Amino acid sequence: MSGDKAAIRGWTRTQSRLGRQAARPVVVFGLLSSLLGVGQAWCVATVLGHALVGLVSGDGTPTLVLWPILAFAGLALLRALIMALSDTAAAKAGIDARRRLRGEVLASILTGGPALLRKTHSGELATIAVDRVEALDGFFGRWVPASVLWIAAPLLILLPVGFIQPRAALVLGLCGASVPFGQALFGIGAAVASRKQFLAMTRLQARFLDRVKGIATIVLAGRADDETERLGQAAEELRLRTMKILRVAFLSSASIDCAMVIALVLVAIMDGKQAMALLSGGTASPALAYTLTSGLFVLLVIPEFFAPLRGLALAYQDRAHAQGAATAILDLPEALPRPSPDGARTVNASGVMVSLEDVCFTWDPARGPALDHVSFTVPAGETLILAGPSGSGKSTIMELLLGFIQPDSGSVRFNGAPLDSIVPDSLSRMISWIGQKPVLFAGTLKDNILFARPDADEADLMAAVKAAAVDQFLPSLPDGLETRIGEGGFGLSGGQAQRIAIARAYLKNAPILLLDEPTAHLDPATEKSVFESLQRLALRRTVVLATHSAAVHMFNGRRVDLQMGRVVARQGAA
Repeated sequence: MSGDKAAIRGWTRTQSRLGRQAARPVVVFGLLSSLLGVGQAWCVATVLGHALVGLVSGDGTPTLVLWPILAFAGLALLRALIMALSDTAAAKAGIDARRRLRGEVLASILTGGPALLRKTHSGELATIAVDRVEALDGFFGRWVPASVLWIAAPLLILLPVGFIQPRAALVLGLCGASVPFGQALFGIGAAVASRKQFLAMTRLQARFLDRVKGIATIVLAGRADDETERLGQAAEELRLRTMKILRVAFLSSASIDCAMVIALVLVAIMDGKQAMALLSGGTASPALAYTLTSGLFVLLVIPEFFAPLRGLALAYQDRAHAQGAATAILDLPEALPRPSPDGARTVNASGVMVSLEDVCFTWDPARGPALDHVSFTVPAGETLILAGPSGSGKSTIMELLLGFIQPDSGSVRFNGAPLDSIVPDSLSRMISWIGQKPVLFAGTLKDNILFARPDADEADLMAAVKAAAVDQFLPSLPDGLETRIGEGGFGLSGGQAQRIAIARAYLKNAPILLLDEPTAHLDPATEKSVFESLQRLALRRTVVLATHSAAVHMFNGRRVDLQMGRVVARQGAA
């Protein structure tokens, strides 16, 4: 656990360092606002001081001074402008930091690929990428500048206070120094409560997403009421943990209020004694005017002195949110770095040879290796069939070729270049992939096909539609290519959905085609028809086909039979 805490602290320090540059304008505006607040306090103290001196003068009439009133109004307008600029700068700092951090999170998720879903629920990943990153807005927009202002602003305010009343400055300094101890005490509890609150939120979102996906099964099983009750329990747990964070936040604020009240009382007692000594003479004097003005000034500036400390207390909860988010973000796989310019490579897109050289990979040591010294070569433009029962390692090889996982030993090469040395954008352009269940998005059929190449013209689009035999079922749809489908291809049959995926691959026109059980859930007639479309798609491409279908004889090429992660038979020169 200590290692986890050290990692969280390191991540938080790194994010603070990255956020300070963007937060510099917020810090500058905050210091200017504090100075203007001191000026306003002096203006008010001057007006009240002269008025009180006038009351104890011979005629008993309060004296009104005009210039402090005009100065106060001018400082108020200027301070309002600076506060508006500060809020704008803080919002921009938060937006920029969240954009950067969300990009890093998405890069980590893409690095993990489908393999990440083996250990992390898709609802949790959505929570991390959306809610947890969004919750860090306060960390970058409030906590980072507050972590500087809580020291710099009070020290800046102590300078004029120390010049006017050194003893009052000493009292303020001591009371202000006591605040961090209370913040540290309540901050520990806030961090723990925040992590538990995020965990409760993740559980609720994961459960809700699961139940939405399986709503038909829930209704048909008669478990709708039970699942509703459990969702309610998860929501109640989230509410309780959120309220616990708020309780800790209120206690944190109370510690500052106590310190401020103590400072007010002590300063008021000191100023009161001095003023009473001068008032005992019964007449107004310059010394009395200065004493009243300076005493009122110190009393009025005390809230200004504690304002940055209060801002730190409020932002401390944002730091706790950041530590809670770090727990989940650090569990994501490290994003693969882009190759350096010296090591970056591209591959000739006209023909790509694919090879695995003595590759080993293990998902779970307790279950043994998923791949055990696997080697094969697929010359450019030829087809390799990976055959074997479920669990033999076919999908693991696909994930290796897609770059989602790295081999424990051995190497994956395209045209002789190690896969991890190829520029990611180049790798993406080289590969088309069709799996057991195509990923289709809610929208029109046209949008789903154009997803592979949004800038394709109408001629290329229709060529892909015809090559994938999508045009055979278009007349049965109400709006042709403009027909809208639901998430996951809802509204299409399995064969129709696969044809959309094939059309997408046609449009991408990548030199490598990876087919992972593309007909696993289709009836024999539809399977034969889809294989015919895939045969046309495979022409002049390097194809790796993983299947245990009996219809695989429709593809001519090399063959590697796998069992328990090992190559047990070969046909051809693979």
